[in-house]
Amino acid sequence: MHRASGPGTFAGMRLLVADDPSFDAHRAPRRHPECPERLEAARSGLARAGVQIEPLAPRRAEPHELGWVHEQGHLQAVGRALEHASASGAHGALDADTFVGPGTREACLRAAGASVEIGERLARGEARRAFALLRPPGHHAEPSRAMGFCLFNNVALAAASALRTGARRVAIVDWDVHHGNGTQQAFESDPRVLFVSLHQWPLYPGTGAPGEIGLGAAAGTNANLALPPGSGPEEYGDAFRRAVLPLVLGFAPDLVLVSAGYDAHEADPLASMQLDAASYGGMASALVQAAEELGHGRVGFFLEGGYDLRALESSVTETALAAMGAPRPLPDGPAAPGARASVDATLRALGRPL
Repeated sequence: MHRASGPGTFAGMRLLVADDPSFDAHRAPRRHPECPERLEAARSGLARAGVQIEPLAPRRAEPHELGWVHEQGHLQAVGRALEHASASGAHGALDADTFVGPGTREACLRAAGASVEIGERLARGEARRAFALLRPPGHHAEPSRAMGFCLFNNVALAAASALRTGARRVAIVDWDVHHGNGTQQAFESDPRVLFVSLHQWPLYPGTGAPGEIGLGAAAGTNANLALPPGSGPEEYGDAFRRAVLPLVLGFAPDLVLVSAGYDAHEADPLASMQLDAASYGGMASALVQAAEELGHGRVGFFLEGGYDLRALESSVTETALAAMGAPRPLPDGPAAPGARASVDATLRALGRPL
């Protein structure tokens, strides 16, 4: 079992953890990468970390709360699909990748409700670290449509909730291997939200080019680090040092939210990156340290992708340990020229020095 070490580690803190049995009832009609076994692996990874937990029993999100991020047409369309699946016991599809089943309604409403509450509690200072073990995931869900396994955008709802609770600025760092198109769309015109995405390029959903930096008054609050296939610890470490951390610290958010997908792991079947579990610990530790430097230490992690079960388990362990203060080094070493060029392209688009 992994154990944290060093003075001050954990410091009496508890990790606020959102989880619910309803998340396991969200099942596809046939074999699907976004399966309940993923959550079992994440729970096991959290248990291996041995950290002190404060459980959060998720409530259902209210319609007006979903409306903070999603348009009424989207809510109506998803609502009809969920009601039909619940009443008939049959499965349905919102697109080629995104399914609903008899258990989906309760799962997605409680995942959204947990996200709203985590945003509130972090913004109020009632929690300093949180980990939302949610299904279905959320970062591909756009304001107007479900896609990419996602129905409602959990991390975006948490950010919207934090802003309504009193946070002035919120940073969202998305290290899922796929671009968080839904989160970007939700806030690309809102200067109160910094969105930074590290993702494989090219890859689904085809968005997240370096030139996508935000719109209008929010120009410069959207950063896309579109890394080439094969990027690994050194490339992510370089991107964090030169772009992610300076952007977060310069924005000075009142809390940091992480779309914590683990599908950039070298074992993941849906992508071509080369991270290991230690890399996720290093990135999480760097964000925790940044939040501490900002004087609040408020960081919330939201489970997104990750489709190799062993990789998911070990990566969640490392993230949880880092979340609670166990130091994890950010990967170091020379980054490949292509990855450095990708980071340079983002910095140029943002008007920042290389």
